[in-house]
Amino acid sequence: MRFLFERDTWQEVYDSLSKNVLRTVLTMVGVWWGVLLLIGLLGSAKGLENSFNRLFGSFATNSVFVWGQSTSKPFKGFQEGKQVVLTLFDAKKLEENIDGVEFVVPRNQNQGVVTRNFLSGSFGVNGDYPLLDRVQKKKMIHGRFINQNDIDSNKKVVIISEEIYKQLFQKDAEMIGEYIQINSINFMVVGMFENGNRSMGPTSDLHIPFTTFQQIYNQGNDIGWIMITGKPEADITQIEADAKLMLKNLHRIHPEDDRAFGSFNLGKEFAKLTGFLTGMQFLTWFVGIATLIAGVFAIGNILLITVKERTKEIGVRRALGATPFEIKRQIIVEAVFITLIAGFLGIISGGWILIGLNAAFGQGDEAVLVNASVPIAVVFIALLILVFLGTLIGLIPAFKATSIKPIDALREE
Repeated sequence: MRFLFERDTWQEVYDSLSKNVLRTVLTMVGVWWGVLLLIGLLGSAKGLENSFNRLFGSFATNSVFVWGQSTSKPFKGFQEGKQVVLTLFDAKKLEENIDGVEFVVPRNQNQGVVTRNFLSGSFGVNGDYPLLDRVQKKKMIHGRFINQNDIDSNKKVVIISEEIYKQLFQKDAEMIGEYIQINSINFMVVGMFENGNRSMGPTSDLHIPFTTFQQIYNQGNDIGWIMITGKPEADITQIEADAKLMLKNLHRIHPEDDRAFGSFNLGKEFAKLTGFLTGMQFLTWFVGIATLIAGVFAIGNILLITVKERTKEIGVRRALGATPFEIKRQIIVEAVFITLIAGFLGIISGGWILIGLNAAFGQGDEAVLVNASVPIAVVFIALLILVFLGTLIGLIPAFKATSIKPIDALREE
C-alpha cells in the first residue's frame, strides 16, 4: 500500500485524467448521478417512513377498533335493523376470553358545550380510562392524564387539547387548576396535551374520567366503541374475527351478519404501510445500485480507450522494467480514484437534495417527509460498493494493458 503515498503514483493519475478533461468529467457523471439518486431516494424513503411513524407513533399499532351498528339479518326473534350497543360487560368478556389480547379499552364520546368566562364552543368530550394513555399515548405539555383515583372518585377533572387552550385561555395564561364548564358543569383542568392527528378516528378535544362521563351523559354501562390491542406476536386479524364472533354471540346476532359490527383494523393497515415502505427501500437500492453499475461500466469503457491511447507508453514502461503487476495496479488506482471522486460528489449533491426536500416538504404538522436523511452507515456501504465496483471494473483495462507484448507496444503508432 506504500505506493499510494508516492507522489509519482498520483502524478501519473493526474497526467492521465487531465489529457482529456471533458471525457473524464463525462465519465464521472454516471457514477455521480447513481450515488445522488441512491442518496436522494433512500433519504426520501426514510422521510416518508418517519412521517408514517409520527402519524402512528402515539398508537399501539397492533390494534383494532370495534363499534356497534345495526343488524342486517333477523335472528332468534330479533328483526333486521336492530341497533347494537356495546357495553362494559362486552369489553370484560373480550379481555377474558380472546387469545392474544393485551388490552381492551372501552371508550365513549359525545358533544359538549364548553365555556370559560365569556368564551364558548362545541367540542368532542371523551370518557376514558387511564389505560388509554398506554395504547394511544398523549403528548402532555402540562399536567397529567386521567388516573385511577379520578375513575374511582368520579372526579370532575378534564384534560384539554392545545387547541382548546388557545380558544379559551389567553396566551401564556396558567390553565392547571383553572375551571371550565362542560354542559354547565364545572370541571377542573389538570392537564393539556399536544394536538394529535385528527385523521385517526374521532377527534380528542377533551378527556374526562369514564365514570364521570357515565354520570353527566346518563350512559349507564353503554360504550361507544372498544379499542382492542393485541400482544406483539398476536395476529390482530384473527383477534378481530374472534372478537366479532363473541360479540355476535353475546348480543344474539346471526353469525354471518357482517353489518352488525363495524371495525377498523389499524394493525392490518399499518402492516400494509410497512410492506410498502420495505418494497420502496428495496426498489431504491435496486435502482441506485443498477445506476451505479452502469456508471462504473462507463468508467471501464473509457479506461479501455485510455489504455489503447497509452499503448506505446505502456510498452516503454515495460521495456524499462515495469512489471505487469505495477501496470495493473496503476490502471486500477485510476479506476477507483475516478469512481470515488464521483461518489463523493454524488454524496454531497445528495445531501443538498435532502436539505432542499426537508425545507420544502418537511416543515409543519402536515409534513410529507419528516427528517429525510440517510444514516452514515449507509453512506459507508455505498462507498464500499463503489470501491469494489471500481476495482472490479478496473481489472478489465488493466489486463488489457498487460496483455500487449512490450515489443508490439513500442511499434504502436
